[in-house]
Amino acid sequence: MPLVLMAPAKINLALHVVGQRADGHHLLESLVTFADEGDRLSLAFSETDSFTVSGPYAGDVPLGAEGGHANLVLKARDLLRTRLTMLGLPCAPVALHLTKNLPIASGIGGGSADAAAALTGLLHLWGASLDTDVDIDLAALGLSLGADLPMCLTGRPLVARGIGEAIRPVIGLPAFPTLLVNPGAAVSTPAVFRALTDKTNPPLTLPERLASPEDWIAAIAATRNDLEPPALSLAPVIGAARAALVEAGAAFARMSGSGATCFGLFLDIEARDRAAARIREAHPDWYLLPCNTLGS
Repeated sequence: MPLVLMAPAKINLALHVVGQRADGHHLLESLVTFADEGDRLSLAFSETDSFTVSGPYAGDVPLGAEGGHANLVLKARDLLRTRLTMLGLPCAPVALHLTKNLPIASGIGGGSADAAAALTGLLHLWGASLDTDVDIDLAALGLSLGADLPMCLTGRPLVARGIGEAIRPVIGLPAFPTLLVNPGAAVSTPAVFRALTDKTNPPLTLPERLASPEDWIAAIAATRNDLEPPALSLAPVIGAARAALVEAGAAFARMSGSGATCFGLFLDIEARDRAAARIREAHPDWYLLPCNTLGS
């Protein structure tokens, strides 16, 4: 039987850009949680390596392991195999199947979540076939594939700092009924950062004690996503998606990551579902995902 892992959507509740290193990497401080929905990755031993894709966004997924647009799942497979092989450990061929439910280039970490699932699943699969314990720092390995990988490997509410490598868990964050909305715009993360005019902004601060969901929403509202203004300049329709969430009754709405997906937080499931029906009727061509965020 194949091993099947979910690769949940990552939601940046706040994203502050606080500096830039000499090597060009931006220094970020981000409050992150995850949805209970996302892509799915199936892994099984096979006679030869293979990678197949299905799902509503399968046509947007690159299938190669080389080049500037290489698939992160395949890069993760090859990177982990190389590391284990260097340790003298065998890595049998695997069949990987990705069910691509999340739109690409949408600010919710789909590709990074897929790669995190690949690293976790393959280490389990290959490690279970060995007679020795395998000690691999997946977060350090994943960071070489992208700044979102350590967050996605953690998979629970967190604050990430630096270029994504400094992670601490968040205590007390409640689960929220949530609606993700993407107006059909794919936004390039490098283009958004290039359009960011001020790269040294105030840091992320959160009150120490937040007792209720309403308190958390007020605290999140006092933070920022510094990438939203430059993303809006590249894709103004993002503003329409966020406005639609607010008008439909979201307690709070913001763009996630580098866009173009926006999230709306709700205080009850019924309000979220009413909002989803209203937005779906008004914008049938938009991507909508009713879900729940993970609580601490």
